[in-house]
Amino acid sequence: MNKRSLFVLLTLIVTVSMMLSACGAPATPAPTEAPATEEPTPEPTPEPTEAAPEIGTPDHPIKVLFVPSVDAQVIVAGGEVMAAALNEATGLTFEVSVPTSYAATIEEMCASPSDTMGFIPAVGYVLANDLCGVDVAFKALRGSSKTSVYWAAIIVARDSEYQTFEDLDGAKFGYGSALSGSGNLAPQGMFEQYGITPSESVETGGHGQSVTAVYNGEVDFASVFYNAPVNPEGNDAWTEADWFAGSVTPEMWDVPADVLDSCAPDVAADALICSGWEIVDARALVRTEAPDVAQKVRILTLSPEIPNDTLSFGPEFPADLRTQIEEALLAFSETQEWADTMGSRDFYNWVGITTATDADYDLIRAAIKRLGLTLDDV
Repeated sequence: MNKRSLFVLLTLIVTVSMMLSACGAPATPAPTEAPATEEPTPEPTPEPTEAAPEIGTPDHPIKVLFVPSVDAQVIVAGGEVMAAALNEATGLTFEVSVPTSYAATIEEMCASPSDTMGFIPAVGYVLANDLCGVDVAFKALRGSSKTSVYWAAIIVARDSEYQTFEDLDGAKFGYGSALSGSGNLAPQGMFEQYGITPSESVETGGHGQSVTAVYNGEVDFASVFYNAPVNPEGNDAWTEADWFAGSVTPEMWDVPADVLDSCAPDVAADALICSGWEIVDARALVRTEAPDVAQKVRILTLSPEIPNDTLSFGPEFPADLRTQIEEALLAFSETQEWADTMGSRDFYNWVGITTATDADYDLIRAAIKRLGLTLDDV
């Protein structure tokens, strides 16, 4: 075999070997894509919520609450006059209402702590303050001498046999509301002090109704609010200072005996007048339907002094709004519109207001504690 043939043979062997090697080598796997990562499901975008209307706007008026101690229609009419004046002074919107009872008024103030203001008596204020922190701003002034306290009058029929408070043991008692300072709390304290137990106690619904109950003989005695009579010069027959000085005698509780027979409503039926004297206690509330009420119903005795009613605010009432309202109320209390509404004998007979503190009502708070009175009792 020549060299050329040998070279061809070797070349052929090498080529075949390379081909066989290629056929036996494992195939390189094709690159694969990384497993797809699942995208997280996006949280749904919350729907935008509408902001609550601001307190004092037409959509969220400030609630002005009055206790139903006199005719509700009279209260609402006068309250609307006040609300309009406050609106003009502050730009705030107010809504006047008269809940069905003293307790309902307190419950409403505690249920709506940030948007309520209430004209509530001393007893109601103390209970509301202890219950949820209702806070006093003003107390009422009454009479020409602008007293900051008042009294309960224990009234009986003019011709009844009762001559002293102790005589009332076993008699039938009428009261306007369980939470009324003059209508119930003051006499209850007196009952405890003197050992008096009424044969029956009847809730009449208000001071005027209590007078009517005595007038009609439905109860033997009742307890109602009292203010000293006004003399012909237009002044209180006696003042708060006279009371604390001990110079007020039983003869001074009522109009003088020699003018009693003349007592009757005036021409306009706006007042109960007795020869120039004026009766301004609860008997005057029924002068129209019972014009001879002074001749038929007398004052047996008076209670110890009671702090006047309050204007109080819910415990969370905004401080800036409260300041505006307080300033506007003080200004309004000096107007004739106030005198014709809040100062009216048929309304609350507030001749004005003065600032008050919680400590002013410690006497009432002590009486409530002594009697164990709570809102649950009513």
